[in-house]
Amino acid sequence: MKNSKIYEDFVLVLKRSKKIFILIHVLIIFLLLNFWKIQVLDHKKYWEQSEANRMREIVLPSQRGLIKDRWETILADNKASFKVSIIREDCEDYDKSCRKISRLLKIEEGVLKERIRKYESFPIFKPIVVKENLSFEEVAVIEARKLEFPELFLQAEPKRFYPFGSLAAHALGYIQELSEEEIKNGLYQQRRLGDLIGKTGVEKVYEATLVGTDGRALEIVDSVGRTKGEMAKRDPQKGQNLILTLDYALQEKAEELLEGREGAVVMMDPQTGEILALASYPTFDPNKFIDRFTPDEWLDLVSSLEFPLENRAIRGQYAPGSVFKLVVDLGALELGIVDEETTFTCKGEVEIYNEPFVCWVEKGHGEMSLIQGIRNSCNIYHYQVGKKMGIEEISRYAKMLRFGARTGIDLPGEKIGLVPDPQWKWEVRNERWQPGETISVSIGQGPLLVTPIQVALYTSIIANRGRKVTPHLLNSQSQIGNKIFAESNTVEIEPSTFETVIQGMWEVVNNGGTGWAANVKGFDICGKTGSTQLISTEKDEEKKEEKEEEEEEEIKTHSWFTGFAPRDNPKIVVTVLVEYGGMGGATAAPLSKQLFNLYRRKYD
Repeated sequence: MKNSKIYEDFVLVLKRSKKIFILIHVLIIFLLLNFWKIQVLDHKKYWEQSEANRMREIVLPSQRGLIKDRWETILADNKASFKVSIIREDCEDYDKSCRKISRLLKIEEGVLKERIRKYESFPIFKPIVVKENLSFEEVAVIEARKLEFPELFLQAEPKRFYPFGSLAAHALGYIQELSEEEIKNGLYQQRRLGDLIGKTGVEKVYEATLVGTDGRALEIVDSVGRTKGEMAKRDPQKGQNLILTLDYALQEKAEELLEGREGAVVMMDPQTGEILALASYPTFDPNKFIDRFTPDEWLDLVSSLEFPLENRAIRGQYAPGSVFKLVVDLGALELGIVDEETTFTCKGEVEIYNEPFVCWVEKGHGEMSLIQGIRNSCNIYHYQVGKKMGIEEISRYAKMLRFGARTGIDLPGEKIGLVPDPQWKWEVRNERWQPGETISVSIGQGPLLVTPIQVALYTSIIANRGRKVTPHLLNSQSQIGNKIFAESNTVEIEPSTFETVIQGMWEVVNNGGTGWAANVKGFDICGKTGSTQLISTEKDEEKKEEKEEEEEEEIKTHSWFTGFAPRDNPKIVVTVLVEYGGMGGATAAPLSKQLFNLYRRKYD
């Protein structure tokens, strides 16, 4: 009996031992498979993690190419700068690190966390920039407390710098951080979130040329992030320089003349389309965009009723006033509706289609020929010519002379203006064209809208006796090669027709005409003044209301002058617009004279 019980107890032990051995075998097999997975299947993953613990990849930012004027004066430069980044992997306590860093760098903790949150999709071992443009004192403080803040990474980088501040700001543009949306849109697939890119001006148009190629460095680091050596390095490649057609002296003068006003200036070589000056005022300092705005600073800038970010030279849309009368004159001459001997009598007012239309001279000009009508900018003369010509032909010649279309200037955001006709009115307003509207358009009023750059191009076509060019800012001497902007075609108007109108323009400035204030003795300037009370945009309407409330006086007209010199073999076109500047001969013409004077002293 006893032997039987001993045998039974032994069997139970054997059964349990067998189960334990099976379990141990399963565990051993599981461990072996897991080791095999780690060492064979996942070896690359864990190798990268181990390397990341001892190696750090550093991006070495490239320098943007310089932007220079035609005489190689540097308009956009680079300067040495320091930035500090946080590496989240090295934070023992994230919240505690943020509190300490905010005190060290004098940044609000909420602002710091928001900055980091913006890049939370980055791998935790990647540096996130938390402050730029550090002073030497801040750099010294961070270096001195390096052991206390192993999560901070200090780095030198080249920084964009505009040595003349706001000079040519609308032409140069500005650079700002690349947004997540821009990356998703596929425009900058090779770039990283946080990179600075051109947002406006030539900085944007020639971004690919200016940006250069970033370098890389692999550093060996210890457990607290201190550099122990360098494994590999690829130096950054600097972006290519741009040489622009701008002339620093002419640009400076144009902006000086506009200071305190609102308006635009364009100076262009009519033979080549090179822009020597392109000014818009009020303006801004592009250096401010390199550092991050606070929300309040950005709101103040974009909500300002002066609209300093708006490039009035290519985006401001205005009624051209009497500047447009030359379109009517050229068209009527070419169609044979009038000739040099055709006259109309100006008594200060005329009734057309049972409506009264007035001249700007209340007593009238008397009997006017075509050239006299241009010289005195007589409204009555042009009412009569416009009536005979008709809106379809006025519209056709306006478009032939490049109104209602982009000029092709190498700047982003150019607006096309508006050349109205019966089809446009029916499609947009579902209304029929009224005959009286043709009379208004014939003197540059009504729904007609143009930009200053369009007026400059139109003036160059007249100066060239019909040859069209493309306005541009990139100089052919630039490193990116010989980019040709000039068009070789001409408009379908006889050169003799232009000569007749040019004679009238010459008398405007040199024979007691409305633009006599632009006269420069011996320079043979041909020009045309213009004035208009039309407010072209909602922003202008807001501005008008504010001025009425504050000043309680009548809003002045916009003041235009456009012209070229010399009369034969013209070298320069000057177009000036001053918002609320009064009559063209009183404001824009004297400003143009100073620009013609400076050009002549420097170039002629």
